[in-house]
Amino acid sequence: MRWQGLVYSRKGSHALQEAEAHFVLRAPNPHAQAVRMRNISYADLANPSLHALPTYEPGKPIETVALEYGIDAVSIVKMASNENPLGPSPMALAAASAVLRDANFYPDGNTTLLRKKLAHHWGLAPDQFVIGNGSNEAMILLAQSFLLPGDEVVFGSEAFIVYKLAALLFGAKPIPVPMPAHTHDLDAMRDAVTAKTKLVFLACPNNPTGTTNPPEAILAFARSLPPHVILCVDEAYAEFPTLTADLRPLINEGRKIVGARTFSKIYGLAGLRVGYLYGNPSLATLVQKARQPFNVNLVAQAAAIAALDDTAFVHHARETNTAGMHQLATGLRSMHLDFIPSEGNFLVFHTTGAKRIFDTLQQRGVIVRPLVGYGMPESLRVTVGTHAQNERFLQTLYEVR
Repeated sequence: MRWQGLVYSRKGSHALQEAEAHFVLRAPNPHAQAVRMRNISYADLANPSLHALPTYEPGKPIETVALEYGIDAVSIVKMASNENPLGPSPMALAAASAVLRDANFYPDGNTTLLRKKLAHHWGLAPDQFVIGNGSNEAMILLAQSFLLPGDEVVFGSEAFIVYKLAALLFGAKPIPVPMPAHTHDLDAMRDAVTAKTKLVFLACPNNPTGTTNPPEAILAFARSLPPHVILCVDEAYAEFPTLTADLRPLINEGRKIVGARTFSKIYGLAGLRVGYLYGNPSLATLVQKARQPFNVNLVAQAAAIAALDDTAFVHHARETNTAGMHQLATGLRSMHLDFIPSEGNFLVFHTTGAKRIFDTLQQRGVIVRPLVGYGMPESLRVTVGTHAQNERFLQTLYEVR
């Protein structure tokens, strides 16, 4: 009798032994099949979607580079992950420090106070927000809530790689759309939408290229999408541009649109991991079901609540970024290096031998970001730093290129 497949019992902790016994009894060579059974790997048992999932490679931490190259960590400047060079919001830092005395308690599992604060900040209702362990998790929760195998997810070919990861993780098909001049082609994205499309991701500004689309074009694009499509506008860097699209009128119209924001960038709370979605209450209610309890810790919630009031710090961070962007652009032009004009807190520049330059910069204690994973092997991304950090980067780049 030929083996017809495994039948797993769900009775207690002996499921594997029962399955093995069933397997052996039905197999023509019980001993050989039992050995094969024991040699099943974790990869054989894993969700098949994981095998096609690319690994997200974050910017290297300072400590890792220090160990690799034998450099004093204090002398290293990290300009790879679009972090705020001014540090955390002072008001957030004070609130975070104060709440540590309550670290023996679980955080508010419903993030009630933070959602109320965001509702006041945005002029929306608390039930229109979903808080995540960074906006990254919030967007994964969105994908988990709505994607099924066979669905399609549309996004720009040079956009944040997490959009592709979210699609593959839940068995959906990623549909990358070419980005002429490194900018989202909204017409082409609309043409890529089919009856199978469930989610469209649009980053404004886009990471890693820093480009954005005019607010009126974004709103028109949202209104052009059919009712079976949810548009997620990733606004991680939306505090930096002069003009951004206001999604609230579209939400109030009943459009299937959701915004994603983070406290990691302009508020300087990347290490605490807190972000959120905002949209229609019905959407938020569904996504809340996928969210794990206590996904945002006590310190992160307290810091985020306080950061929303720190308007002086936000203003200072924005001014620092504007000055630093001009400094970097001027320096790159002086070296005759092309770059992509950016609306974020980072610049992408093009250079031959990008891999060598990246490695050499790291050896000298300057960490930037290679873009091979985005199909841009001859480009590097640098975060806007303080005046001194920008000068250090430019001087080192001049010496090594």
